[in-house]
Amino acid sequence: MATPLSIEAASHEPETEEQHQYLSFRLGDETYALGILGVKEIIEYGGLTAVPMMPSFVRGVLNLRGRVVPVIDLSLRFARQPTVPSRRTCIVIVEVMVSENRQDLGVMVDAVNQVIEILPADIAPSPAFGTNIRTEFIDGMGKVDGKFVIVLNVEKVFSIEEMALIGPLHEALPSLQPAAH
Repeated sequence: MATPLSIEAASHEPETEEQHQYLSFRLGDETYALGILGVKEIIEYGGLTAVPMMPSFVRGVLNLRGRVVPVIDLSLRFARQPTVPSRRTCIVIVEVMVSENRQDLGVMVDAVNQVIEILPADIAPSPAFGTNIRTEFIDGMGKVDGKFVIVLNVEKVFSIEEMALIGPLHEALPSLQPAAH
């Protein structure tokens, strides 16, 4: 059973330090990172409801404290094989912009590693070639303990066009809202 990772300690650091903190996670054999400021929480994989006629990378939606949250298989989003859920598979809840509104989105990953600090001087520009994902998805290549971590740009990975397909789910699926008592 996957254990949710607490990111609460990171969220109480001074703002200047937060800007250098990233949540690292695994997709296959590669390590990626997302800026900690956009990460709301990490939950165990499960409880998804499939939604017909959605893009293939949308694995379904989950009910997160009464809110409908679409869940994206990041491996499929990067045109790879679908993630095969294991005991370490997690859903990282991130906040993204949809039009002029913020929306929560679940990102399915193979495993969450830890919160790491990467200073701006340790982030090289994204390569023009050589990675298995589109270069506009990458903010840079962070160097941590002599290894590279791919720092993702959440706003580009989940672009406005694709988020527009996901956004209407909130109104379209009232059955996932908790019943009033």
